[in-house]
Amino acid sequence: MGLMDFFQKGKEKPVEKKTVAPPPVMSVPPAAHAQREYEVKAGDSLSKIAQAHYGDANEWRRIFEANKEVIKNPDLIHPGQKIIIP
Repeated sequence: MGLMDFFQKGKEKPVEKKTVAPPPVMSVPPAAHAQREYEVKAGDSLSKIAQAHYGDANEWRRIFEANKEVIKNPDLIHPGQKIIIP
């Protein structure tokens, strides 16, 4: 390629545009996947359950708020109760 070839207009190859695919559309909201059911076992407390599921015992309020219809007192949970872990 000579210097004159370089300066000729209209001979350059067009630059290809790269297209990015849009993210996939989820049919079920992510929050629905995040919840799971847990059966309370003997010796459990909301803070122990929070520690096991979130890695932080202080997140017990999150579990309590999601289960207010099942758990009336956060200090009293019973083996066999089924609760939602959000």
